[in-house]
Amino acid sequence: MQNKKTKSLVRVAVIAAMYAALTYAQSLLLPGTTTAAVQFRASEAMNVLALFFPEAIFGLTLGCVISNLYSIGQGLPLDMIFGSLATLGAATCMYLLRNRKIKNYPLLSMLMPAVWNGVIVGWEIEFFFVEGKFHLDDFLFQGGCVALGELGVMAILGTLLYYAMIKRGLDKKL
Repeated sequence: MQNKKTKSLVRVAVIAAMYAALTYAQSLLLPGTTTAAVQFRASEAMNVLALFFPEAIFGLTLGCVISNLYSIGQGLPLDMIFGSLATLGAATCMYLLRNRKIKNYPLLSMLMPAVWNGVIVGWEIEFFFVEGKFHLDDFLFQGGCVALGELGVMAILGTLLYYAMIKRGLDKKL
């Protein structure tokens, strides 16, 4: 039993470290691509891990918290809270919907990061960073921009990662 708990804890830690390291590396190499309204955060493709391991939910969330510490220095302290909550919601829903597939592809699960980040981060941008009153049309635009970036990551990198894990049998080995 202890061995199983240790493996789970190690999985959480490794996923969190990989997510944070990928995000930091991308921020250094391509500034702004991990924090802009239309972002293409490559580490978000790791959300696919939530389809295979429940520990990924906590690892991804912790990794997002750690990587969003960088956002504080960029004047985005609330992103550590709201961006991480979006990741928690998306990863949880991905895990819960993992068996709902269309032609052996977990389409609903793969849409969750775009939905959660679009709504939560879109609201965060509109509520905290735009001066004046909250405007629904601006929120929809901001949320749409965030969702668009998430869709791109999940459709390209997330899908590649998903099929690579299945093809190599990593979903069963790990």
